[in-house]
Amino acid sequence: MPIELKVPAVGESITEVQIGEWLKNEGDPVSKDEPIVLVETDKANVEIPSPESGVLMSIDKQVGDMVSVGGVIAQIETDGTVSAKPDDQRKEAAGPDKKEAQEPEDATEAVVMPSAQRLMEQSGTSPDDVTGTGPGGRILKENVQDALDNKKDQKPDTAPQKEDAKPAASVSSSYREEKVVPMSPLRKSIARSLVEAQQQGALLTTFNEIDMSGVMSLRSRFKEDFIKKHGVKLGFMSFFIKACIDALKQFPGINAEIKNNSIVYKNYYDIGVAVGGGKGLVVPVIRDANHLSFAELELKIGELAKKAKENKLTIEELQGGTFTLTNGGIYGSMLSTPIINPPQSGILGMHSIQQRPVAINGAVEIRPMMYVALTYDHRIVDGREAVSFLVRVKQAIEDPARILVEI
Repeated sequence: MPIELKVPAVGESITEVQIGEWLKNEGDPVSKDEPIVLVETDKANVEIPSPESGVLMSIDKQVGDMVSVGGVIAQIETDGTVSAKPDDQRKEAAGPDKKEAQEPEDATEAVVMPSAQRLMEQSGTSPDDVTGTGPGGRILKENVQDALDNKKDQKPDTAPQKEDAKPAASVSSSYREEKVVPMSPLRKSIARSLVEAQQQGALLTTFNEIDMSGVMSLRSRFKEDFIKKHGVKLGFMSFFIKACIDALKQFPGINAEIKNNSIVYKNYYDIGVAVGGGKGLVVPVIRDANHLSFAELELKIGELAKKAKENKLTIEELQGGTFTLTNGGIYGSMLSTPIINPPQSGILGMHSIQQRPVAINGAVEIRPMMYVALTYDHRIVDGREAVSFLVRVKQAIEDPARILVEI
């Protein structure tokens, strides 16, 4: 018995999704609760499982199609077989007629999937010209397309050509081709959020530079022991998260947001970490980061980064956040002005570490230096607070012991 696969409710205020990737093909067997299709929303990607075990009879929506919540996207035959047509059922009950009795016993009619049938009707293709590769020899849509492609390749070029005719300039415009690709819901959301931040906030960026010698020395000293005990590398991000939380406690306006005509100060620290996902830049949130150790922070960062690359972040993991860190240095960025993630009031931009000459106690030394940038909403945060915040971060990173003793 066929059932409809519908788009479920995937989050508050989400009314439409985009088909991202079909994980199963027409004719494939599916198990109950097995993911069939990946859909994209403006916040995250969501896998839709099969409600029952059976066979995926037809795919009604293709990759890139927009579908409303509750819309039908596929048909599933729950008994594992494609239902026989009423006429066929009557014939089976009455037994074979004389004409059928004269046919060989091994003559069987290939089962054609609905989408394949539509393509065959449009192209005028006969089932005899197509080899089915689905379960039980079912003819799938891709089988029909392969047959059409083969037919096109085998078609001889019968157009007469004059001996003195010049070849067509077929490559003259090939290097100027254009490809139009619809924006994904996630990319639309990112664009909308960034424009909103610049239109509604009074954004300003202040800069400083940090000598990374202290942190690099500490990491090198405990590198092996840290991995043995916790099973994860000690990275820079956990130091910066700790340093930022310490600075946010000193300057709570950078951990606040504007709501209507009020300022909401928050005594919790949900830190967003910007990472490059499979579909674009996303900002998963580490909840109550102030209660986590260095190892717990590194494990959480690794977990969220892996989910981002595999497009498996949940909507809950992307919502909220009181302050954000972004590390353009992993891509080679030396300096940038990051944009805040609304409704937050601040974001810290980290950059690549460069060996540069600096003055130390009256002498010139070569030190590993990093430029850092704090973009803040001037409606809440004054310049003095922003500069002082960045100085506090600089002090904590250059002398990591400050983080431990909270000085």
